[in-house]
Amino acid sequence: MTTPPAMLAARAATPVPSPQGWPLLRLGFRPFYLGAAAYGMLAIPLWIALLLGRVSLNLTVSPVLWHAHEMLFGFTVAVIVGFLLTAGKAWTGLDTPRGAALAALAGLWLAARLAAVFAPYGVYALLDLLLLPLVAGIFIAVLLRAGGGRNLPLGAILLLLALANAAFHGAVSGVLNIEPVRALHAGLALIVMIECVIAGRVIPAFTQSALPGVRLKVPPWLEQATLGTTAIALALWVLAPANIFSATALGAAALLHVLRLWCWKPLRTRSRPILWVLHLAYAWLPVGLVLLALSQLGVVGISSGIHALAVGATGGLIIGMITRTARGHTGRALQVSRLEVSAYLLVAGAAVARVLLPLLAPQHLAIWLVAAALAWGLAFALYLLVFAPWLVATRLDGKDG
Repeated sequence: MTTPPAMLAARAATPVPSPQGWPLLRLGFRPFYLGAAAYGMLAIPLWIALLLGRVSLNLTVSPVLWHAHEMLFGFTVAVIVGFLLTAGKAWTGLDTPRGAALAALAGLWLAARLAAVFAPYGVYALLDLLLLPLVAGIFIAVLLRAGGGRNLPLGAILLLLALANAAFHGAVSGVLNIEPVRALHAGLALIVMIECVIAGRVIPAFTQSALPGVRLKVPPWLEQATLGTTAIALALWVLAPANIFSATALGAAALLHVLRLWCWKPLRTRSRPILWVLHLAYAWLPVGLVLLALSQLGVVGISSGIHALAVGATGGLIIGMITRTARGHTGRALQVSRLEVSAYLLVAGAAVARVLLPLLAPQHLAIWLVAAALAWGLAFALYLLVFAPWLVATRLDGKDG
């Protein structure tokens, strides 16, 4: 994520543009972070109420598939899109969609979320399938124009994510003879790979910049082995029946992630919440991979590993990144408030309640689900309380974006 000195010099010599247009539509993170946080606040408590029979919805797919799909391709994809449209501009210096174009992308995302409940399935599927290919094309085009080949693998993963989403809808509609949940597993695996790539760049960079004198160095072989082994292990999990080889690969990937995290010196971040939230979230990756390995052997159910990756790792990284990047891109100090720290702890608590407590006391599963849903919903409510006014207002420093 570092920018070449020549590019920095060119930017310094370029006059800073004055803000133009409605602040909410000046940069991708604004509408997509706002939408994702609102959806995260509502969707999980609604899902638990639906699961426990407290409410009913006229969904176009089964409630379980709606929940899994929407948390991956609704909530998480919104954050990924917002982050990459913002990072794409930061990495290349080239414009990404803003104004009417950004409004169209955000509106498309919102329309798909509403169509899942209020429209026929065909309308929902069509709307849901459009966003990812459009964003992937925009992101790849910006990188190619700038010669940013280093980040092209992220564009390729976006296209694969779009393919996984298409496989899901093809399976639900009967066009493809596969189980829809298999496509959802592929979606989760691809999101985890995005997290592995982005975390490997931002966590050590953020840690070094915030802690003077700390120098982090991960051996190149460990970086390559971690990403490669994780990709192979997740591919085996998605594509092959449960077997000892998949379990071994998942276990090996977990060990490599532990070594990688240790190289980032997580214990040095204890006094900096804006850092430890990312280290803590990343620690859920090896936990999730170990639980998936155990599920391959029939020791635990598959749900434990999935939710360790989805709630602990993905949820934790999301709440950490959408606070830090939103602060930076609205011209605010990278020093979080007590409300933000509370949101970090609530997401971490939701992961414990959803993953670990059911393993220890499965007879109280309903209680743990309610606790996890309430903690999750409150965390994103706190995010909105702090950040919604900032996301719809001009940057504090008066710059555009």
